[in-house]
Amino acid sequence: MPRKKAKKIFVLDTSVLLYDFEAVRNFEKNDVAIPITVLEELDTFKKGNSVTNLHAREFIRYLDGISDENLLQDWIPLNGRSHGKLKVISNGGDHVDANKMFGSKKNDHDIINAALKLKSEYPSNKVILVSKDINLRLKARALNLDAEDYETVRVKNLDQLYKGKTELNLDDPALISKFYEHNKISPEDLNLEDPPSNHYYILKSHGASALGWYNANSGFIENIENMNTYGITPRNAEQNFAMHALMNPQILLATITGAAGTGKTLLALASALEQRSDFKQIYLARPIVPLSNRDIGYLPGDANAKIDPYMQPLWDNLSYIKNQFKETSKQYKKIDEMVQSEKLRIVPLAYIRGRSLSNVIFIVDEAQNLTPHEIKTIITRAGENTKVVFTGDIYQIDTPYLDAHSNGLSYLVDRMHNNPIYAHINLEKGERSHLANIASKLL
Repeated sequence: MPRKKAKKIFVLDTSVLLYDFEAVRNFEKNDVAIPITVLEELDTFKKGNSVTNLHAREFIRYLDGISDENLLQDWIPLNGRSHGKLKVISNGGDHVDANKMFGSKKNDHDIINAALKLKSEYPSNKVILVSKDINLRLKARALNLDAEDYETVRVKNLDQLYKGKTELNLDDPALISKFYEHNKISPEDLNLEDPPSNHYYILKSHGASALGWYNANSGFIENIENMNTYGITPRNAEQNFAMHALMNPQILLATITGAAGTGKTLLALASALEQRSDFKQIYLARPIVPLSNRDIGYLPGDANAKIDPYMQPLWDNLSYIKNQFKETSKQYKKIDEMVQSEKLRIVPLAYIRGRSLSNVIFIVDEAQNLTPHEIKTIITRAGENTKVVFTGDIYQIDTPYLDAHSNGLSYLVDRMHNNPIYAHINLEKGERSHLANIASKLL
């Protein structure tokens, strides 16, 4: 008779629960332990409007719910047969003391001690410390304790992350002539099998070129003509694709990624202004990530004054669009009128939490600083006649415990592509200035 495989015991660090408050349910039938120091740290995070504050509160409520009639020092069954058990463990180490080994007393060391103690208590089980903190994992391994990243929500291969576009070099130039003649061409003519919905193509042949997109409703790759939205004209094929996705009423969810200076936010805002009559409001939001890990409370002024520095890049894009017109023009005055009447609002992302967004265009800038859970929360707020746009650079993360593989924007692109109401485009060519392009390449 085969020997029954011993359960693993996963010890969760604070960073894991701040990233995903439902993490305890994602270890299949294995058991999960929470060091008491983690509860102390969660207590310091429970106040505030950021996603980490929300996750701290949600996990505390969850733990309170399952321990209502149980002692947390005992193993408590998690909901469902597909889950293991959970308990809160103390910090005291029986043998190795991480505080002494590393020469200082820190919460991280207490968490390691708790895991080491559990390892000595359950020698037949494999005890693994799970943390989003790289340094904590390294310290744990230095003390012969298994440690790993929390990878339940993680894009494994960024090189294969969906780009949204393909360049096709055609041997027969007549195909491009046919494309222009009919404003469409069948995928079969281009030897394409099952192209993704709303995928974009650059067609090239003997010096001729054309831009197209696959319309899953018609079954054809259709022509994309040059557009101008509220004074902003695309400067390259990728920007043309992005503007098409932003202006296409069939597409209710769009993501635009790319490095600084590629025009992500500018294109999104200009396209929203162009469609202003189709929606009740335009919201432009971004997560507030305090500089140098300092809370915004240290900034002077009232709440609006505190958040203004974080919103300034969005106002800068709006000013750039306004300056495409004369001050006496209707377009220039219309933007000021929309701001004053709150038809156009630039707000911190926390503003929309708990709200239902109907009949709006909702643009979220710097979306790479959001967790997958927050991305999901935002999209599920969308009501009737709402379009949601996420922009960001997945390689420019400003939030602790997120990286290019685990941030919400990468996760969204990986999960949503080939959906008929979704489109994505990755912008690669910088258009800010010749100086900016040189600096980006050489520095």
